[in-house]
Amino acid sequence: MGPSANGDDCKKNSCIDNLIAAKKSLKLSLEKSKTLGLALEKAGPRLAEISQRLPSLEAAVRPIRADKDALVAVGGHINRAVGPAAAVLKVFDAVHGLEKSLLSDPKNDLPGYLSVLKRLEEALRFLGDNCGLAVQWLEDIVEYLEDNSVADGLYLSNMKKSLKDLRELQIDGERIHLDGGLLHAALDKLEDEFRRLLMEHSVPLPMSSPSLGEQACIAPSPLPVTVIQKLQAILGRLIANNRLEKCIAIYVEVRSSNVRASLQALDLDYLEISVSEFNDVQSIESYIGQWGKHLEFAVKHLFEAEFKLCNDVFERIGLDVWMGCFSKIAAQAGILAFLQFGKTVTESKKDPIKLVKLLDIFASLNKLRLDFNRLFGGAACIEIQNLTRDLIRRVIEGAAEIFWELLVQVELQRQSPPPQDGSVPRLVSFITDYCNKLLGDDYKPILTQVLVIHRSWKHEKFQERILVNEILKIIKAVDLNLETWMKAYDDATLSCLFAMNNHWHLYKHLKGTRLGELVGDSWLREHEQYKEYYSTIFLRESWGKLPGHLSREGLILFSGGRATARDLVKKRLKTFNEAFDDMYKKQCGWVISERDLREKTCQLIVQTVLPVYRSYMQNYGPLVEQDASSSKYAKYTVQGLEQMLLSLFLPRRERYGSFKGRPTSGKFGNGIDLRRTASAVV
Repeated sequence: MGPSANGDDCKKNSCIDNLIAAKKSLKLSLEKSKTLGLALEKAGPRLAEISQRLPSLEAAVRPIRADKDALVAVGGHINRAVGPAAAVLKVFDAVHGLEKSLLSDPKNDLPGYLSVLKRLEEALRFLGDNCGLAVQWLEDIVEYLEDNSVADGLYLSNMKKSLKDLRELQIDGERIHLDGGLLHAALDKLEDEFRRLLMEHSVPLPMSSPSLGEQACIAPSPLPVTVIQKLQAILGRLIANNRLEKCIAIYVEVRSSNVRASLQALDLDYLEISVSEFNDVQSIESYIGQWGKHLEFAVKHLFEAEFKLCNDVFERIGLDVWMGCFSKIAAQAGILAFLQFGKTVTESKKDPIKLVKLLDIFASLNKLRLDFNRLFGGAACIEIQNLTRDLIRRVIEGAAEIFWELLVQVELQRQSPPPQDGSVPRLVSFITDYCNKLLGDDYKPILTQVLVIHRSWKHEKFQERILVNEILKIIKAVDLNLETWMKAYDDATLSCLFAMNNHWHLYKHLKGTRLGELVGDSWLREHEQYKEYYSTIFLRESWGKLPGHLSREGLILFSGGRATARDLVKKRLKTFNEAFDDMYKKQCGWVISERDLREKTCQLIVQTVLPVYRSYMQNYGPLVEQDASSSKYAKYTVQGLEQMLLSLFLPRRERYGSFKGRPTSGKFGNGIDLRRTASAVV
């Protein structure tokens, strides 16, 4: 073959190779296109997702308007600011983790509850101390970003607003912003538990015997030690959170209510009585006696126990706190009502019985003086102290005033008329009993102390003899009254009866008494002799004259003289009967107060009249008994006459009852009026 043919063959082969190569290349391209198509088909959804996320990514990246070097420089500042904030957020998470425990009931596990509460307090203190620091760091980094134009202005503005809100919450200081009110709720639960513990263990003291008030024993603490310890533990947490006043209010409410419940069994309604509700001290005399016992019981058993318990529960807080707490309990439980009742008594009308009752009140207060000073001596009890001092002042001044007026009031009665029945004036019987009572062991020391204090207020000295001399003056005044009243009778025999009555009363009722020892035996014997003297005169001038009407003169019976004798007997019996009737009618309304004197006097009258009458009727009665008009002359049998004589001088009890049982309206048994107005002695 020629060269040209070979050339053509070469060209042909080269084209084929090119075609084959192109084919392979095309095939490879098709395969790549197919693979790319499949890849694109799969990437479509992802691209759509990316397309959707791009705006948010763009918004996130938008605040950063700095180059790489600036961002690297600010990174350290950001890390330092985020660190404290992250720590604060971690503590916030811990606080929310305590929520379940603190919203449970503390009584199930009080120590555990208090422990969790303490952790909450520590967490809140950390937040309180560090929130401000974290906010400050964040404020500094925002300022840095703004100064270096590292972030978008709108972004920085939003950051500033958020930080400002946090700063305002911090300045407000309310922890509720830090824990969502969890601490407040937990403290409320502790207060409820504090109240529950008090109420469950506050039981009114049994009042089985009011006489317990006379004992000097001190009541034990009314709460178990374990309960006191729980109360103290609760107090510790509540005080740490400024809730002491609320605790005290709860404590005072529960314990004062318990004391009032204890006192209810004593029936103290009388403490609320006002001056307008009674006429005089006698009408509430029994209440005054109860008052002293009830006050002693309340102080020694109830208030003493509350005093000790306040100290036990609040001792770690301070004296002022627990004394103030006790003061409120005492005031709300009723001590003020006791003092007010005493004041009411002092405001009542002046009355001799009132003096004794005022001395009773003073004795009760004086007996409790050390207890009052110890229990109510603190500054917190100033109201109780003032009321007590005022009551003591009123009692002393009132008692002294009545005592020093006794003599004057006895003298004022001298101008009053004596009793119409010749009996012992109520003034005399009352004064003797009254002075004896004042000189007795129960009242003389108290009266002496009262008068000593009263004179000391006037800067005057007091000696015991002054008291004795004053009582002697009163008795002497009574003697003078009796002499005056004796002279006031128009009937001499009634005057003698009156003298006999009163001299015997003084002798009988003073002999063997303190007052009798004071006046002396000679004074007593003198009154006994006066009684005998006036008794003799009374008998001689009244009943002793009757036997003379039954004379035997001219009654010697002889023949032919019987009619004359009968006429004489009739005449003399008629005269005797008329004299007897007049005497009996006059004296049947008279009274001999003392039974022994009355019986003796009646026997003397019987012995004076009856033997003569009996003998006369035995000898001469037959002369008139046969007469048709015998009943006009033989009017009385011996037995009938004796019964009539023995029934004389009986007291009319419905008219002359005991002094104690009658209201006095400020007077000595309707006799001495301490308001200086005279009235009848009886």
